[in-house]
Amino acid sequence: MSPPARPAVRRITALLGSLALLMAATGCGGGNGSGTGEVTSITALDYYTDATEHAQWTERLDECGRAAGVTVEHTSVPGPSLIPKVLQRASSRTLPDLLMLDNPDLQQIARTGALTPLDRFGVDSTGFTEGILSAGTYDGKLYGLAPTVATTALFYNKDMLSEAGVAVPSTWDELKAAAARLTRPGRYGLALDANATFEGTWQFLPFLWSNGGDEKHLNSPQAAQALRLWADLLRSGSMSKSVLNWNQADVHDQFAAGRAAMMINGPWRISALNKDENLHWGVAPLPVRRAGQSLVTPLGGEVWTVPRSASTARQEKAARVLACLNDPAHTLALAEQNFTVPSRLPVASRYARRVPSMAVFAKSVEGARARTGELGVDWPKAAAAVYTAIQSALTGEQTPEEALERAQRTATSP
Repeated sequence: MSPPARPAVRRITALLGSLALLMAATGCGGGNGSGTGEVTSITALDYYTDATEHAQWTERLDECGRAAGVTVEHTSVPGPSLIPKVLQRASSRTLPDLLMLDNPDLQQIARTGALTPLDRFGVDSTGFTEGILSAGTYDGKLYGLAPTVATTALFYNKDMLSEAGVAVPSTWDELKAAAARLTRPGRYGLALDANATFEGTWQFLPFLWSNGGDEKHLNSPQAAQALRLWADLLRSGSMSKSVLNWNQADVHDQFAAGRAAMMINGPWRISALNKDENLHWGVAPLPVRRAGQSLVTPLGGEVWTVPRSASTARQEKAARVLACLNDPAHTLALAEQNFTVPSRLPVASRYARRVPSMAVFAKSVEGARARTGELGVDWPKAAAAVYTAIQSALTGEQTPEEALERAQRTATSP
């Protein structure tokens, strides 16, 4: 359930442009026919290629299909192949009846006309936070809903903190002091993902947003303060220089092996952490710059959508399955399987009481923000500018201020 590795922005833009042309040429974006005959099966496409995860989703889709009176033919493709697959199916007028999308991609796909607003089918969206609904909305209309979501937090090794006499940090100054005291030969105080992908941006966003920065003003003092924190942690030796290349799985491996006393990561790591009986860990909210600031984290997770087609009957069946996936029973079951957070707040609250290790994530989700919330379809361009700035500042190529000034120019250029 971690945010998948994202393709280059230029490639995404080209693919989406091609999709818009294909939709216009083939008419896949505007089918209004009602269809004829009884619908007994529908198709679903996602990127859950992991065998266990695919089987879990097949089980959910089968259950919801039975409730809707259809068989669901479930297909998964690798994450980087999903958008090309959508293009291919658009050109041949064979878009699936149900389509899963990483939530930052929804607005860009909806803009092409490939998706159908869910209000046409009466899909219930009550109980979802504003951020979760924003992640599924384009141009004021709701196109997708996420059964469960995720975000980031601070994991810490209880034994290491206790041995060093270090309290769990809640502010940036406390984080720097704790990381310094926890660092020793063979171990760093903190591990995080600062690589040149959207994962690097994803991990930086809580520091940017919680300090009052945003993607529209990347050259603001608030943004520079956040980036300077990361640069200071690296320069002081509290973080490995390898954070510039690590992904979130690498960060987890460093923490699990005892080579990092703290890490920034998501709840999808809990299942693996629980398997090590000798690893005593805890999880806390990410620190903010100063006490009293509100923590704002990014929303991870995938939304299910109903592509447009010539068959209203098939769309209605697909919408019923989508609604079923998002009902309280299924969101709770999916959350328990994957260590994610149910998207409906009342369900998330019950879940947090049942699974204490998820309480921090459930609380953070209440105020979490969709990555497309500020810039909409222009989000990928800004995200690339952010991770480029992170690389420049952490390698010492530029100061945080210089790196973010360049990022601002890049993000706002035509």
